[in-house]
Amino acid sequence: YDGAGPSCPGAVADQKGRKMDTRRRFEGKVGIPMPVVLVGNVMEGKANFMTAPGCTRVAYRPPMMAVGSNKRQFTAAGITANRTFSLCLADSSMKDAVDYCGLASGRDTDKSGLFELFSGTVANAPMIARCPVNMECSVEHEVELPFNYVFIARVINTYARSDVLEHGSLAPERIDPMVLTMPDNRY
Repeated sequence: YDGAGPSCPGAVADQKGRKMDTRRRFEGKVGIPMPVVLVGNVMEGKANFMTAPGCTRVAYRPPMMAVGSNKRQFTAAGITANRTFSLCLADSSMKDAVDYCGLASGRDTDKSGLFELFSGTVANAPMIARCPVNMECSVEHEVELPFNYVFIARVINTYARSDVLEHGSLAPERIDPMVLTMPDNRY
């Protein structure tokens, strides 16, 4: 942000007593930074991954997550057909692979060899060994919007690398997740 534009209430003084704005109003389509996940499923017998800028927990008990996809996405067709998928939380070291998965369609590109994969107990939900956290999900609800689907899914299992755990629980400061800002599409 270049500092131009209207300010919001909330001005404070700096150490020299000068008034500083602490908040700015942004006009237009600006979203909060979102965690980047790779959504995995199996299409035509091959693992496929789509970059999804944002997913969210929608319920704690039972554990449920939501992720959106444009209706035209190859991955959306796979999720609709299989009713399962994986959420693979990308870390910042995966930027190039994440970008590639977001730009190359699984319709035209075989992405099954991009990562070292592993499977859990849920069919058609391939997971990425390099990702700090992976979830196997089973679709409970599919919400149809004008151009997108929102898949609401029960988390069946969660897998985490040992280096992101502390005393048996996730240590968020060790995960180093990728985040995306909109509409500038910046990591």
